[in-house]
Amino acid sequence: MTNSSWSIRTNAAGAKMEVQMSWWTMNGLGEGGREWSIEEKFRHIAEAGFDGINGFVPLPEEAAVWRRLLAQYGLSFSVNAYPRTSADLINFIGKVKSYGPVSFINAQVLTPFLIDQDAEALLTNLHTVSSEAGIPLFIETHRGTITQDLIRTVQYVNRLDFLRLTIDFSHYVVAGEMHTISDEAEDHLQALLARTSSIHARVSNGEQIQVNVGDDGGHRMMSHFERWWASGMRHWLQAANPGDVFPFVCELGPAPYAITIDEHAERKIELSDRWSQSLLFAERARTIWKQIQ
Repeated sequence: MTNSSWSIRTNAAGAKMEVQMSWWTMNGLGEGGREWSIEEKFRHIAEAGFDGINGFVPLPEEAAVWRRLLAQYGLSFSVNAYPRTSADLINFIGKVKSYGPVSFINAQVLTPFLIDQDAEALLTNLHTVSSEAGIPLFIETHRGTITQDLIRTVQYVNRLDFLRLTIDFSHYVVAGEMHTISDEAEDHLQALLARTSSIHARVSNGEQIQVNVGDDGGHRMMSHFERWWASGMRHWLQAANPGDVFPFVCELGPAPYAITIDEHAERKIELSDRWSQSLLFAERARTIWKQIQ
């Protein structure tokens, strides 16, 4: 099993981490039974110390507001894409360029039944499109996508030198019902961590995709996820150049991702507080980052 030490010596002086808040996570958050407005969400994100937002290309009628608020609060911005083909990505990048600058594109490639050489050809074409556009593209490890299977994703990494990943191991933990982490599973996960370009923070217990880790992060699975986050950061730092930025995204979804008390009804009463859990993940990410410098 790979050494889990958090210490590292790196030549990436000046490389830094940015902790971004998922705009998806902000769905439904507010006070007094009222959801925060766009402006209020931006203010809370900035006041909580987040460095940026991971979201979606704003609608044309909202683009000016987003540009203004991002500039006002000094926040970075990355976006999510859901291509099935390289043509989809070309079209999406056109929308990105019409909006304005983004730091990177996180892609969930919606072809879960595409495998082997066909899948590798698609990943290659997507990489070519993003490279020609000058926008980094990170492929997310996610159920229901081209990377839904842990073993075949390891094969992609072994065969495609360019492939860079957004690591979200909650999907593999729940899909593999990983109540404990075997040496074999750890070896596969570590192979993917060598290609980490960003991290999505969510913890699975092997039965549910997203669980409350407790106010102090005391959930038994938390140590595994922190260890994986640290490993991904270490690998990224080893290849980073001065001035490079590592994005760590706190991404806790609303229902149906979030477990609710009223599972049989409207699913509006969540078992945990996405906002406070996101603040905990942000704090843990910064602690890990300091420890591996």
